[in-house]
Amino acid sequence: MYLTRFRINTARTEARRLLGSPHFMHGAVNMAFPDAPPRDEHGPRVLWRLDHTPSGRPDLFIVSPSRPDLTHLVEQMGWPTLEEPGWSTFAYEEFLATLKQGDTWGFRLTANPVHHIRKPGSAKDAPTKRTAHLTPKHQLQWLLQRQQSAGFEITRTPDARRLLPGHGDDPGDKYEVIVHNQVPYQFRKRNTRSRSEVRFVSVTFDGRLRITDLDVFRRTLTRGLGKAKAYGCGLMTLAPLR
Repeated sequence: MYLTRFRINTARTEARRLLGSPHFMHGAVNMAFPDAPPRDEHGPRVLWRLDHTPSGRPDLFIVSPSRPDLTHLVEQMGWPTLEEPGWSTFAYEEFLATLKQGDTWGFRLTANPVHHIRKPGSAKDAPTKRTAHLTPKHQLQWLLQRQQSAGFEITRTPDARRLLPGHGDDPGDKYEVIVHNQVPYQFRKRNTRSRSEVRFVSVTFDGRLRITDLDVFRRTLTRGLGKAKAYGCGLMTLAPLR
């Protein structure tokens, strides 16, 4: 497994086109590998995410089973005349091997929180429709419902530091996590016979977690969490706590 960080030059026209379309960026990421990346839900796969640096410049992060070649992306949305390659790739397996059960880390996850609903008045056996969670409260609940099966738990805010007590099913600031950067997407796939549009909503979670099941957690980091993984969702990254 490899973790790659690519610096994006937003002054380039192609960069702005790719940044504006998860569908186009998905295709550009896949072109970094000579063979089609695996999409098996039961094994490691290619995951990617766009982050913004404190200066506002976006960076592209990729986790992949094989080492990517991003030369084409340098030409499209990098600085092709510089001597530096424009991206850095690290041996992710070595980092995964250092993780220990019970460790606490800072984390970032961009995900697609969804649930299944039926139309009001529908029969109990009527088909359900997948739809996005649109409030931070429900988006956080989505993550909390998956943390155990993903091998981690979000740490709780010490009582002395809590400012929002919460009410009912709203936890307030009970957990050390923030939900932000909600972005709706809608686009039509190119080069397909289907006329259906792709619609989804992504949100970003920043917080602290504790590893509860090491093997399962490693799978979460290499297989992703949730839906829309092809379109920049599901990739969780870690950072040491300060």
